[in-house]
Amino acid sequence: MATLEQTTIIGRKASKEIRRQQLIEATIDVMARKGYSGTTMLDVAKAAGLSSGIVNFHFETKEKLLVETLKYLADEYRANWHKALTTGGGDPAESLRALLFSDFNPEICAPRKLAAWCAFWAEAQSRPTYLEHCGSNDEEYSAIVLDLCRAIIRKGRYPLAPELIARALDALLEGLWLDLMTMAKPYSLDDAKQTIAACLHAFFPKHYPAAGPS
Repeated sequence: MATLEQTTIIGRKASKEIRRQQLIEATIDVMARKGYSGTTMLDVAKAAGLSSGIVNFHFETKEKLLVETLKYLADEYRANWHKALTTGGGDPAESLRALLFSDFNPEICAPRKLAAWCAFWAEAQSRPTYLEHCGSNDEEYSAIVLDLCRAIIRKGRYPLAPELIARALDALLEGLWLDLMTMAKPYSLDDAKQTIAACLHAFFPKHYPAAGPS
């Protein structure tokens, strides 16, 4: 049974994590409204309903806060598609569909998070730390898409180059996310999934049915 001192320590650690999570969520909100350069520590504190001293205590600088926010988004994104892969039952076609559809999970593809991702992508080329978190995730994801395409092509004996199909699917996902970020009246997440389903049928008609109307 935990002692009073142990319980207090656990409580403090939990409280610290809650505060950090509040500040990261507030940072996402501020970035969605004001962009990367317009985000300040004071804005984040106000959005979180906390004092600026609390922000400084947990993150010290704006750069550290932004790096932790990007890490949070990258970890959340990776966990989401890793979980989706487990639903495929070992079948390459089902795994590929689940993987691609997972990009449009409402928890991941929320407008505020898309806006934050867009802000980080714009800065990534000039900031190696950002590129590391964005790039490593993309490389792992793309490698799995390629492996699944190879397995489907081999199984279905499609006269296709897996590298080209995987590249096209990567470009499709990026284009759909860009549409959702920039269109004045973006289509729905279900429409995005229907677009993916149509492309999968076009590439692999033996494995995927034709997409119906959205």
